[in-house]
Amino acid sequence: MSKRLKTILALSIFPQILLVKWLGSHPDWIETYYSNAFYPFLSKSLRYTFGWIPFSVGDVFYTIATILIMRFLILRGKMFFEQTRNFFREMFVLISFLYFTFHLFWGMNYYRKPIHESLNIGNEYSYEELLNFTDQLVAKCNELHLQITNNDTVLVKIPYSKNEMYRMTKNGYQNLSEKIPDLQYSPKSIKTSLYSTALTYMGYSGYLNPFTNEAQVNGLQVDFKYPTVSCHEEAHQIGYSAENEANFIGYLAAVHNDDIYFQYSGYLYVMRYFLGEIKRNDPELFEEYNTKINSGIIKNYVEVANFWRKHKTKAEPAFKQTFNTFLKANNQKDGIKTYSYVVALLINYYKKNPF
Repeated sequence: MSKRLKTILALSIFPQILLVKWLGSHPDWIETYYSNAFYPFLSKSLRYTFGWIPFSVGDVFYTIATILIMRFLILRGKMFFEQTRNFFREMFVLISFLYFTFHLFWGMNYYRKPIHESLNIGNEYSYEELLNFTDQLVAKCNELHLQITNNDTVLVKIPYSKNEMYRMTKNGYQNLSEKIPDLQYSPKSIKTSLYSTALTYMGYSGYLNPFTNEAQVNGLQVDFKYPTVSCHEEAHQIGYSAENEANFIGYLAAVHNDDIYFQYSGYLYVMRYFLGEIKRNDPELFEEYNTKINSGIIKNYVEVANFWRKHKTKAEPAFKQTFNTFLKANNQKDGIKTYSYVVALLINYYKKNPF
């Protein structure tokens, strides 16, 4: 490749950024032509290509890429001092390619219409609605907990293997798609990440590989959240990039599953958002709600908290801040912490679709 062509490719990053931001200012276009036309075709193609392979192809690609980058820095790192212009030209060629591929394969979904507009539901709620819905959630969680355990003090353990849970996620999406056709999920491509240990110490339950469209789940964190986390990562696969929207869809897929453990996982998963909102507004009322919840459910929450506490490192906040900055740079103004929007989506969704 000639130096002139490399220079053109390297400098293409700047018009690419402008083009993405311009297209992103037209969410209706993104929704119509990308998220509901081009992307579904591409994502299904990638899932058909890689979904049948039992291990994470994307993680293997990342490993190879890391090795090649290290090799480049070792063998040609001296270019930074001796041929600084050539060094940055090489680096920006790679950055331009990755930027283009990321947005083509998945990233433009960050700029689609908010899901509350697509579902024609509201995105605000009153404090009274928050309390009423929380009451319903507590009752539902207690009910499911007793159905599973017959003892309100017993912690629930998911009785399935990771692969069994991956297979079972399709049932929830199939049932959900009868209500919301756009949320149909097929074929599946969900794997246990080869980097589960790294994900754990970084503080993440999973991620979507945007280049292979494989849903990656942290295989070390096997607790009541696992079914819903799996559904959450699949929500990313079908084109919902925002974390709050993936939380909402992952919850819906879990509670629409015929399996009671999936339902239990989904309801507990979102109850913490509602309790968190109450705690932020009224800590004393939050403590009162804790007395209404079966002690076995509290043990499930404690199990999760202990897992993350055990693996917490000083570097975790830096990883979280990096991801938070990444989200904000990709049209997610609230970053990771968007709990109130999940609460709003659920309250307004159930106005049209009661429990």
